[in-house]
Amino acid sequence: MSSASIEQQSWEFALRLYAEPGVAESCLRLQDEAGVDVMLLLAVAFAGHRGIHLSPSDIGELAELGRPWREQIVLPLRALRVALKSGPQPAPNAVTEVLRNQIKASELQAERLQNDLLAAWLLHKAGASRAISQEERHAALSHVVALVCNGHPTGDIVPAIDAIAEAAQRIAASDPSGPRSN
Repeated sequence: MSSASIEQQSWEFALRLYAEPGVAESCLRLQDEAGVDVMLLLAVAFAGHRGIHLSPSDIGELAELGRPWREQIVLPLRALRVALKSGPQPAPNAVTEVLRNQIKASELQAERLQNDLLAAWLLHKAGASRAISQEERHAALSHVVALVCNGHPTGDIVPAIDAIAEAAQRIAASDPSGPRSN
């Protein structure tokens, strides 16, 4: 990765991973059906990409760090954006669509700020990096989902976790500057 700040590297990785085939759909499914914090999920994937091993307690700590910002800022912005898709009156119309797009841009900026918060924590967690195996990557992502699924992701959302882990693995395999995955 470049010499950019860890926050910038994390954001670039998140955008790259999200753009991988099937990842956006999987993230949105986990968000909508299970209440998963997608920014946390992407930060954990970035940690694996950087060779930072996260224990379940590390992931829990990272989740708690981002929770207030997500709950007080990101989720209310998302709720406004979603509400404007279908109403209340006068929405939806061309004028309210402009407002909806402004809120969408603010929501994205709020997610970027959450990313920066999580990435800064990862910088303090980072020790010597090492290759993260596909099994470790999958386990870490599964733990993010397990935080909102009473400890165990249900079988119907496991394919979404698989898609994200596989895409993160593809990125790791194509990035000569990062720790090698097993």
